[in-house]
Amino acid sequence: MEGIQNMKSALVMGAGGFIGSHLVKKLKEEGFWVRGIDLKLPEYWSTYADEFMIGDLRNKEFVERILNFRFDEVYQLAADMGGAGYIFTGEHDSEVMTNSVLINVNVLRQAEKVGVRSIFFSSSACMYPEYAQESEDNPGLKESDAYPADPDSEYGWEKLFSERLYLAYNRNYGMKNKVARYHNIYGPYSTWQGGKEKAPAAICRKVIEATDEIEIWGNGEQTRSFLYIDECIEATLRLMRSDFSGPVNIGSEERVSINELVDIACSIENKQLNKKHIPGPTGVRGRNSNNDLIREKLNWDYSMSLSEGINKLYTWIQGEINK
Repeated sequence: MEGIQNMKSALVMGAGGFIGSHLVKKLKEEGFWVRGIDLKLPEYWSTYADEFMIGDLRNKEFVERILNFRFDEVYQLAADMGGAGYIFTGEHDSEVMTNSVLINVNVLRQAEKVGVRSIFFSSSACMYPEYAQESEDNPGLKESDAYPADPDSEYGWEKLFSERLYLAYNRNYGMKNKVARYHNIYGPYSTWQGGKEKAPAAICRKVIEATDEIEIWGNGEQTRSFLYIDECIEATLRLMRSDFSGPVNIGSEERVSINELVDIACSIENKQLNKKHIPGPTGVRGRNSNNDLIREKLNWDYSMSLSEGINKLYTWIQGEINK
């Protein structure tokens, strides 16, 4: 921690994960002294953190050790999560809820104790009600669509509860916590195999490895929007450093079906693959971001097209497979 007296300091929890590791890199580029926290180091690249502490945020004593002074910026991205194959089977519901709630309770109590004024909390579009996502033609979820609440998974319920917890600390303890609802963030250095990967990485991997057909869960007509990691980080920092608490969507409004996402991945190498639709968890029928609020409050908008971003992800995964 030598030299930290003359630098801004940041704490990133979940720094071993996809978004967290990119956030650490960006903060270092901006001149911060960064402490990263996670159960593991980043899987696909080295951490940029000045100090990386491996430990369990569910453990109150560990949280007291890592959040031991008033950091200038604190980011809480740690959660028990994964792709549809992990979230929607129901097999991990109790773990997903218990683990993430314990983390957030420990972090908030300790942050308030040491005088941290603001924590960024990464919520998810999964907290939006299922009834608002029954059509593939979803025009975009506004932040006000959250209630009456009815998320389609226990992961979504946990995120909704934690949002309210962070904002309750604002009201009761004078904190200025910030809440963002991430919509399907993707890009290089993300999980791309093993069961916890998200749709863009899973599809890129399948297309790269396929010779004649690709398996798709459901009929492939379910729709989503996907935001490239660099733009997610830019919006995250802008929210953290604003006077706005949220909750606010951080996502893209470029809605595509999963079948169309497969076509985009196939186009990179001009592959002609048959789509084999098989039973599997698909989540809601249609999910898309509405960015009216973030444009109004933070003057932020995405600019990268999905085809450009998928090309970057595809190229990276191809390199990983060829190692």
